[in-house]
Amino acid sequence: MKSSEYISLEDTFGAQNYKPLDVVLERGQGIWVWDVEGNKYMDCLSAYSAINQGHCNPKIMDALVGQAQKLTLTSRAFRNDQLGPFYKELCELTNSRKVLLMNSGAEAVETAIKAVRKWGYMVKGVPEDRAEIIVCRNNFHGRTVTIISFSTDPGSSTGFGPFTPGFKVIEFGDAGDLEAAITDKTVAFLVEPIQGEAGVIIPPDGYLRDIRNICTDTGITLIFDEIQTGLGRTGKLLAEEHENVEADLTLIGKALSGGFYPVSAVLSNAEVLGVLKPGEHGSTFGGNPLACAVGRSALKVLVEDGLIQNAEKMGLYFKEELKKMNNPNIKEVRGRGLLIGVEFHPETEGARQYCEKLKNAGLLCKETHHNIIRFAPPLTITKDDIDWALARIIPILSK
Repeated sequence: MKSSEYISLEDTFGAQNYKPLDVVLERGQGIWVWDVEGNKYMDCLSAYSAINQGHCNPKIMDALVGQAQKLTLTSRAFRNDQLGPFYKELCELTNSRKVLLMNSGAEAVETAIKAVRKWGYMVKGVPEDRAEIIVCRNNFHGRTVTIISFSTDPGSSTGFGPFTPGFKVIEFGDAGDLEAAITDKTVAFLVEPIQGEAGVIIPPDGYLRDIRNICTDTGITLIFDEIQTGLGRTGKLLAEEHENVEADLTLIGKALSGGFYPVSAVLSNAEVLGVLKPGEHGSTFGGNPLACAVGRSALKVLVEDGLIQNAEKMGLYFKEELKKMNNPNIKEVRGRGLLIGVEFHPETEGARQYCEKLKNAGLLCKETHHNIIRFAPPLTITKDDIDWALARIIPILSK
């Protein structure tokens, strides 16, 4: 079948809740993908950072196949031989005390919301059903009804009410705003260390340290959503490490499976997750042996193959070269590690036009918030690969 035929099938039978570029992919390896006509492209999105280890990483593939031939699912009604070791390896790598495994990133966020609310009632003494969680404007934490209840993006929330109460929105990057918003009913502050979907928005230096101190001083939990920024993407295992802070709960997903399988995790101190008792929260697939085996291999690849250090080095080179572009339509190039945003002035015709041209030149990128392109290739990328990309990006984005 041709691309046009696949696209026609999608448009005819699929819900119209996506607006993808018209490329139909059938194969991937490392940083490269191929469409059904055999055209080759560099993947500069990495499935929103789910494929940090590269497409079809052979080590993770071996773990997936090996475990799939033995045992895939038990549910948490029984124990399995992959779960305990995965817990231990996750905790040792991230300096966590407890782990709760789920499937999608949104499930991890929902889990954290439930846990900190119950912690607020049981430990902090907040009156029942009065807990408040503070979030930031322009956040993106998922698509469930509760999560979109505190989204400030009209496209995410319009038409989906009524919404879940209990959230307060403040400005991102302003520690004073957090301090002023805290009340005796506040149980947590949920924040992305870098706002990815908002356009790679990096907070001021010292912001993560300041909010950590505020949460400690006021006795509320700090939750970092690192589902997109974590696991090497920004040149550190976790983005919180750029300011040497630790959240009370850290949420990870996406690259936790290297793109092979949905796996997410809530990493926590012992106190918060300790409030959950048997039967109060769970998931049929969360913590299944296949997911655990894949997750263990995905973490091992990140560390042993030096992908975190590569992201730091290659990201700095990529960003600095992009900054050399001379185009008055470009407002800013910013990023950390291999999470880089190129923002165009609002009065331009938007970033989609550039993504279309980049596709035709052999690079797959995605616009966000209309006028921003995010460059986030797999962490396996080399300098030669980046030079290949720059030779195509710069002429297109400089016009």
